[in-house]
Amino acid sequence: MFFTSGVSVLFEANYHTAAEIVVNQGGTSSGKTYAILQVLMLYAVAQQRKVITVVGQDIPNLKSGALRDALKITDESDTIKNAILSYNKSERVFQFRNGSIIEFRSYADPQDAKSGKRDYLFINEANGISWDIYQELSLRTKTRVYIDYNPNAEFWVHDRLLGKKNVKLIISDHRHNPFLNFEMRQKIESIKNEDIELWKVYARGLTGKISGLVLNNWHLCDDIPPRAKLVAIGLDFGFTNDETGCLAVFKQNGELWVDELFYETGLTNPDIANQLSSIGLSKNALIVADSAEPKSIEELRRLGWNIVPAKKGADSINISIDILKRYKLNISRRSINLRRELARYKWKTDLAGRTLNEPIDRWNHLIDPLRYVALNQLKIKGNGKTKTRLPYIQQHLIQSEPYLFTI
Repeated sequence: MFFTSGVSVLFEANYHTAAEIVVNQGGTSSGKTYAILQVLMLYAVAQQRKVITVVGQDIPNLKSGALRDALKITDESDTIKNAILSYNKSERVFQFRNGSIIEFRSYADPQDAKSGKRDYLFINEANGISWDIYQELSLRTKTRVYIDYNPNAEFWVHDRLLGKKNVKLIISDHRHNPFLNFEMRQKIESIKNEDIELWKVYARGLTGKISGLVLNNWHLCDDIPPRAKLVAIGLDFGFTNDETGCLAVFKQNGELWVDELFYETGLTNPDIANQLSSIGLSKNALIVADSAEPKSIEELRRLGWNIVPAKKGADSINISIDILKRYKLNISRRSINLRRELARYKWKTDLAGRTLNEPIDRWNHLIDPLRYVALNQLKIKGNGKTKTRLPYIQQHLIQSEPYLFTI
């Protein structure tokens, strides 16, 4: 078998098509990106001297999503591994023995996208890429274009492509992914109990408009300023189906700067300690963790970490959100999972569609540790100023890219 782990119905739909443009609109965990990459890998092996370009919004997005999936597909198939001559990690290019290549790229602007031609193009998470960049890339693609996205809201795919000749639309959701576990399916379906519109988007792959976001005051930044002061590390415990989320919060010139450190399931407390050590974090740095896990906090404290519980109390969720709304939040570009959570973190609504004063309790394994830091270290005093005891950081906290995982 070419793919030892098997293929899904989405692979079949994307492979057996004559359309020039194949649009994959899907909910979370539908397997659309993985299926398209399987198709492209098969093309690269079976067809000589083909150029295949996979495009993402930026390199961190590619590394945490499509590129990671491509490496997994390669590792699980002896046929593909034997067909690959080399893989250039720094350039993100697979070179095949038959002369074909698969390259993973991002483009700064339409002018940048004019460079190079290709046989196949895959626009991953297309709602993060402009029409002008897409158009330049598409014009220089000979055979077929693949597109995928979560349908949070209509964008240029809906306005300019759908309904036209030679454009095929495939709508998918988690039910099309035979490799997804039951617990994750339940988690996705349970969205219906909290927000029907959100459920339509992420559980059924239907086009929606996500409104009522809790935090809109965040912006992308390329890096953490070298003279920013560390407020604290935020830590939220998870294990089997929920990720352990950890981030660093800095402050400079009255603004907050946030950097995702790791986001992973299956971590024990010793694993967490190893992760903290591996990113170069000093044991003197203050860690604010979920107070619902006192045994985990105590175990990490006995391992030498300066960790304290979050000061939860009545209405602490809304208090911490109110604190965070008073700042401009600068989110590092490499904080992929935090950015995804912020784009989904909504207020609950009742059956009549009225907004309730309570956020939906999901997609918050990095937002929660951000709140913990706000509760403990950023409380607004009576004079309107924030009083904190902040250790000074002389150099970058992050020695290498943080651990990023696709949602």
